Amino acid sequence: MTATTDTSTVLPRRHRSADARGRQMGRLLRLYWNLREPSDAELAALGERLMKRDEPAAALVRAMRLPKDDPERVSMGGFHHALDVGVSEDDPRALRDFFAQVEATPSWVDRDLCERGATVFRRFGQNADDVLLQLSLIGGYRFGGPVDLLAETGGLSGATTKRRLGETQTWAIAVGREGGMDRHGEGWKLTVHVRLMHALVNASFERNGRWDSTEWGLPINQSDLASTLNLFSGALMMGVRALGVPIGRDDSRAMMHLWKYVGWLIGVDDDWLFDDERDQHQLSYAILLSQADVSAAGPQLANALVDVQRDLNYRHLPALSARYTRERLLSMLEGFLGARGMRDLELPHRLPWAFGTAWVRNTVSYRLIGRTPVGDRYLEWRGRRARDRALYRHFGDSGAEIGSLPTE
Repeated sequence: MTATTDTSTVLPRRHRSADARGRQMGRLLRLYWNLREPSDAELAALGERLMKRDEPAAALVRAMRLPKDDPERVSMGGFHHALDVGVSEDDPRALRDFFAQVEATPSWVDRDLCERGATVFRRFGQNADDVLLQLSLIGGYRFGGPVDLLAETGGLSGATTKRRLGETQTWAIAVGREGGMDRHGEGWKLTVHVRLMHALVNASFERNGRWDSTEWGLPINQSDLASTLNLFSGALMMGVRALGVPIGRDDSRAMMHLWKYVGWLIGVDDDWLFDDERDQHQLSYAILLSQADVSAAGPQLANALVDVQRDLNYRHLPALSARYTRERLLSMLEGFLGARGMRDLELPHRLPWAFGTAWVRNTVSYRLIGRTPVGDRYLEWRGRRARDRALYRHFGDSGAEIGSLPTE
């Protein structure tokens, strides 16, 4: 992990405010991967980049807020047209500059490796859904900052919880589809869509007086963006391994490469994009040391996600299915987060029985059937069933979509 530092930067108060807690939480990660202790310069860079925004997307947002009669104003319709078919010489400069940047695919992108990574991701099936919800999303609520922004935007509270979860799943599924990260693939377009959505939220909260940047840093910043990217790559693979899914070195590299490209497209700094899983975990360990303690928003949103399981769409025996899904979620959370993590988020304790059922299912699927001549087709089928089930539970028959982009 490389880093540059600027000693004149005033770091947000959250930076390294719970160093000992983060060190304890990262102990097994450090020992398993034989990670070194991050340098002071690397830790300082994490603090500094809490105050660093995505400047190309910010420039586009500024152009979207020009007066309506300004010829350089970018409309939302113009953005979506460029996303679907590309820009023309008649488009405003800010729109042309932004798409020139996102369409300038780096020479290091290996399309075949991305496709293999997408295949690996699809074949994780239900395991990916479980880990992304439990270890990545709810587990991330143990740290103040991003969770407080979610609470401020109302993105995961009340009636919007189910839809916002479904939107995240829709994006991840699109990234993993065959050809999803090609220029006109659905994963590529949704990633650029999310990048602009981040910039719009940033611009709004930087000026509305509802966000304390001296405490948390910028609403959506480079450090939190890099941390979130890890949830779909390194942290995801650690989680599915814990559920008994074998991942070879070549598959690990392919997964990392896919999400490296996604990270580049969504605006993560180049020096925090990795092909090697161990390098990703080295950054993740440093991020743990720089994190804040749990805030009041963490338990609020964690419990909202647990409770919303009752409101999902179930095809068969809905009342019984809803109760089972909620209990299974709590059981797996106990296994991933441990007793202390459940206390941090004020979640009810459960025996981690769901880990046992996952191990049995994955032993049969990956180590037995997966190694037969029909194994690849079987794992693709299971993955497709898991994706269809997840989308139906969150959207029903109305169809999946990503939320509309706000203009204010």
